[in-house]
Amino acid sequence: MNNNNNKIIEVRNLVKRFGNFVANDNLSFDVYKGEIFGFLGANGAGKTTAIKILSGLSYPSSGKIMVAGYDVYKQRNKIKRSIGYMSQKFSLYEDLTVRENIHFYAGIYGLPFKQIQNRTNELIEELGIQEMANKMIADLPLGWRQKLAFSVAIFHKPKIVFLDEPTSGVDPITRRQFWDMIYRSAEKGITVFVTTHYMDEAEYCDRVSIMVDGKIEALDTPTKLKENFGVNLIEDVFIKLARK
Repeated sequence: MNNNNNKIIEVRNLVKRFGNFVANDNLSFDVYKGEIFGFLGANGAGKTTAIKILSGLSYPSSGKIMVAGYDVYKQRNKIKRSIGYMSQKFSLYEDLTVRENIHFYAGIYGLPFKQIQNRTNELIEELGIQEMANKMIADLPLGWRQKLAFSVAIFHKPKIVFLDEPTSGVDPITRRQFWDMIYRSAEKGITVFVTTHYMDEAEYCDRVSIMVDGKIEALDTPTKLKENFGVNLIEDVFIKLARK
């Protein structure tokens, strides 16, 4: 059961302005430990802006925001050490090998060399990519790049992983396999905060927030959202909200 003790993200009245344009308009929500939280909306709805603020990459214009117990105004470096981040561009260096990418990111996260060596071998075995370990990322199929990017984002066992449209451009089978990886991470206690414009992926989340024009217009479990709007699909909830 969700309670104040296991809140991992707390957002109150988040506003982000760019000149006269309001990208995030008074957002308030909580996310809990081990939850898969879907942050949905059309392109331009304000999802990426919010995720950059929550991950310590950008400042809000106003509002109270706590991530992993840290204040986004004063403790951004502590937030960055507590999270993983994967963007739709997969966040890997194409001119480095699989092994080199893992070592590079693990070093950024500050893990000791011996631990990096051991964990790298474990990860390569776990993913079943022993034959690809010394291949350049550029030579890997898109689906494998995506799975590796996610594995690298949680390599240091963060409290939260932010996934910004991670399944953009990949086939349905690979998307399903990627979500299996998300489930396994959540079962280990990692909170997964995922933005997507694929409405079917909302069905895989514990709770879903739907943004329209910079505002959160709905937030609940997928089942309750469909019940409240009298529809069978989350996509239909989204269409109803967008047409308002």
